[in-house]
Amino acid sequence: MSHHDYDTNPNPICTVDPYDYLKIIRNPDGRTITRHLQVPTKSASPDPTSLSPVLTKDVTLNPTHNTWIRIFLPSKALTNTNNDDNKLPLIVYYHGGGFILLSVSSSFHHDFCSDMAAQLSAVVVSVEYRLAPEHRLPAAYDDAFEALDWIKSTDEIWLREFADVSNCFLMGTSAGGNITYHVGLRALTAVDELAPLKIKGLVLHHSFFGGVKRTESEIRLVNNPVLPLSGNDLMWELALPIGVDRDHEYSNPTADVRRWSDNCDGIKGLGWRLLVVGCDGDPLIDRQVEFVEMLKKNGVDVVSRFSQGYYHGVEIVDPTKATELFVLLKQFLNNDN
Repeated sequence: MSHHDYDTNPNPICTVDPYDYLKIIRNPDGRTITRHLQVPTKSASPDPTSLSPVLTKDVTLNPTHNTWIRIFLPSKALTNTNNDDNKLPLIVYYHGGGFILLSVSSSFHHDFCSDMAAQLSAVVVSVEYRLAPEHRLPAAYDDAFEALDWIKSTDEIWLREFADVSNCFLMGTSAGGNITYHVGLRALTAVDELAPLKIKGLVLHHSFFGGVKRTESEIRLVNNPVLPLSGNDLMWELALPIGVDRDHEYSNPTADVRRWSDNCDGIKGLGWRLLVVGCDGDPLIDRQVEFVEMLKKNGVDVVSRFSQGYYHGVEIVDPTKATELFVLLKQFLNNDN
C-alpha cells in the first residue's frame, strides 16, 4: 500500500471486536467494567535469606484509594558498605494496560521490573495506580505523583538506605509512558516540594498517545493483533474524562502548541533528559516519532531508539529484547548515549 493510499482512507475499518480483544464487559451502571482478562500474578518476596538476585516488598501508598507500591532491591545492595557513595539510582516505574487493565503484580510486569533492577543495579519502585473507567484520568496521574511525594519523605528502609533519591528517573510503558510524561509535567512545578527527590530524566517506552486524526501507522496496522485500532479507541474512551475527545492534552500532548512550548521550556530549564523507545510494528510509532521531533524542535535533550519490526510492548514479554533495552537504559542513566 502506498503513502497515497493511506491518505485516501482516513477512517479505516477495524474488524477486531474491542470488547473481545480487551476481555471486558461494560456494566449496566455505565461507569464500571468487568474484567475477564486472565493474567498470572506474582507476590512480593522480601526474605533476605533467599537466593534471589532481587528482593521485593509491597508498601501501602494510599489506603483510601487502594494504591500501593512494590519495591525491587538488588540483593547485593545489602552487602554494600552503607554510605551515600554506594547508593543506587532510583527508577520509578508505571506499568501499561491502557489505563484500564493489569497491575504491578502482573507476572510480566513483576519480572520486567525485577530484571531491570538486577541488570541496571538500580532500586525500582513500581506504582499501583487506580484504573479507569472507575477512576478516569487524571486519577492515575494523581496516584503516580503521590508516589513521588511518598518517596521523598518515607522512612521505608530499603529506600532510605539503598536508593539515591537525588538520582531519580521516571519510566513507563504504554499507558505508563503517558503517565511518566504527565507526572513529569507536574513535577516541573513542584521541584522544591519534592526535594530531596530529584528527577534527572524520563523514559517513555512504547508510549500510549493518541489524537483524533489517524496516523499512517494506525491505518497501516489497523487490525494489528497486539494493539488493534478499535481497542486503542475504546481504551481512550474509557480512560479520558467524559465529554472530551482524543485531542485532549492527556492523550495528545502536542495539540496545544503554546502549552507544549511552555512544557518544553520547563524540561530544558531543569536539564532533564528524555529517552523515547518504540518500534515500527507498533501502531503508535508515528505519534512517538512526532513527539520526539517536536521535543527536538523545542531544544529538549532527547534520545530516541526506534526499532524495525516487533510489536507494542515487546520488551515486557520478551526477555531477550528486554536485555537489549536495559543496555540502552544503562547508557542513558549514566549519560553515555
